[in-house]
Formats: sequence, structure tokens, C-alpha cells
Amino acid sequence: MSFVTVSIGSGVVDSMFGKSQFPIKSYLEKRGEALEQASLLPNLFRMENSKHWAERYTGETAMDDFEPVGEGGQYPNTGFEEGFPKDIVNETWKNQFAVTQELVEDNRLSTMKKRANKLITAYARTRERYGRAMYVGGLTGTTVQFGAKTFDCAAADHKALFAKDHPAKVKGKAQSNLFTGDLTAANLSLLETRMQNTVGDNGELLNIAPDTIWIPNDGVLKDKAFAAVGSDKNPTDSTNAYNQQYGRWNILVDPYLTEALEKAGITDKPWFLLDSKILADMDGSIFQDRVKLIVRSVLDDNNDNNLWKGRGRFAAGFADWRFVAVGGMTGGSAL
Repeated sequence: MSFVTVSIGSGVVDSMFGKSQFPIKSYLEKRGEALEQASLLPNLFRMENSKHWAERYTGETAMDDFEPVGEGGQYPNTGFEEGFPKDIVNETWKNQFAVTQELVEDNRLSTMKKRANKLITAYARTRERYGRAMYVGGLTGTTVQFGAKTFDCAAADHKALFAKDHPAKVKGKAQSNLFTGDLTAANLSLLETRMQNTVGDNGELLNIAPDTIWIPNDGVLKDKAFAAVGSDKNPTDSTNAYNQQYGRWNILVDPYLTEALEKAGITDKPWFLLDSKILADMDGSIFQDRVKLIVRSVLDDNNDNNLWKGRGRFAAGFADWRFVAVGGMTGGSAL
């Protein structure tokens, strides 16, 4: 489904602009569909459609275990409670471009299409950059600046998305998803094990099974990632021992992540593990669309330009942090 809707405003179907409306409309729609298919956002967020100004994500903690009570014994009182709630408020995003009378008079349809292309590309690029900025903000704090706005990138427990001390809602020790350690086959196994041993807010074991390695477009990290998982033999063992990591991982190499880390001034080389099933099934990382991109065409009364205005509403945020962990960060927990 395209994230682009195009509407034609009143007064623009005159002889001056009428012949340019529908070719651009068609181009806008097709460009939007192609960029949707190329997006990495569905690998990093659960994509949701929102129906309200904001959405709340929460749930109930696990129930206590059954108790042995003997013959005719009393039923024990057990309980569960609401987990940490998370509100994600939808933001409005806007941009526009102009088609001048001169472009139409000179029949420069290719130039008009290029500008339409730039509008849709800018919208898709903004979404990609915003999604990465939210993750990178979670490496260093609970808020992140994007454009002129400050966004909440904390988990529902009010800790940074990546933290050494995520608290339990009911019982259990604080847990970490922020770790040191370079990307090697050994550290990959250790971080995977730490995620698998993560427990829920009532101390219950969870079925977490990370299957995705997400890294910036960094030559050193790419070499390390493919060295760790790209061969069926252990690359560090002269006996040709079997490499248990072979064939088990989806590797995402992400230039937008590289850009976000550079903008944030992070000099570490972080590498992330994600559980794609948990990401899709639970309230972890959420990217919600309230209003898909609407492009409308109107005449500018001041100079007779044909303005193409783009407006959308969306937001992203994090509820439960357990779907992801990061290695390679200075100051993180030791693997």
C-alpha cells in the first residue's frame, strides 16, 4: 500500500496547469510505492496504523507460578499488574515544492517530475533518518533532537532504550541490554546468550531468540560480521571446527545508521542484535502512521505558482526494551 495520496485543489485545472496535474500525480504515487519497498523500517520497528492523537502501549505482567498446596489445600492468592505503559504521540510533518507558470508554458514536464521525485524522496528519507535517530538517541539518553523537535526515545521503564539497569516491574534484578565487546564469533554467542536469558517483569523466562545483526556501513564491522557468521567452519580454529553461527543470522548493513551515529558524535562501533519475531509480536519498537503522506496541489495567490504540498503524521517510540541489545559500547556491561 502506498504511503502517498494526491489530491487536486480547486482552481488548478485551468488551461495553464491542468495538463501537468495528472502526470505528476501518477509519478508521485509510483515513486512512493518503490521507496516503501526499499525501506528498512519494517526490520527495525513494528509498523502500526494509528487512529488517535497518541497511542498507549502496555500489558500485564506474568502471573505468579502455581504453588503446591497438598490435598484439599487452599488456593494461594496470586496477582499480576499492569506493565510499564508507553505513550507515543503522533507528530505532523510537512514539505512542499512549486511548479511555476514558466515550467508549464515551456512544457518542461521532466523538471516537474524531478521535483515531484524530490518531494517523495525527502519524505521517505526523513522517515528513515528519524527511525535511526530514535535508536541512536537511545544509546546515550532518553530524548533525541531531530529537526526542531525533541523526541522521547526512552523505553517504557523511563530508562534509555539501551541501559545497564532496566528495572523489573514486579520482581527480579535489574538487567542490561548495553554491552562492551567487539563483534566477534565469541562475543556474538555471548550476547545472544544474554538476550536468551533475559527475564520478564515478574522474573519469568522469555522466548527471546535474536536472529538479526544490524550494523552501520562500516568496513571493519562488515568484515567482522561476515567473518563471524559467513563460514561453516570456525574462522579462529585451525581444526576446522564447526561454526555454530553459520547460516543463522540476517545481516543488515545500514548507511542511515552510520549517518545517525556520526551526527550524534558516537565514535564507538556498536553492533545490534534483534529478535525479529519478538519485534513483530510484542510492544518493543513501534513506528505508527496516523496519516499517510497527502500531497495536494493548490495555486499560490501571490505569484500564480502551482504549489504541491506534502503532509503526513507519524511517530516512533519504544515500549519494552527486550527485543534488542547492543555490543561495542564503551561503558556498557561486560560480556
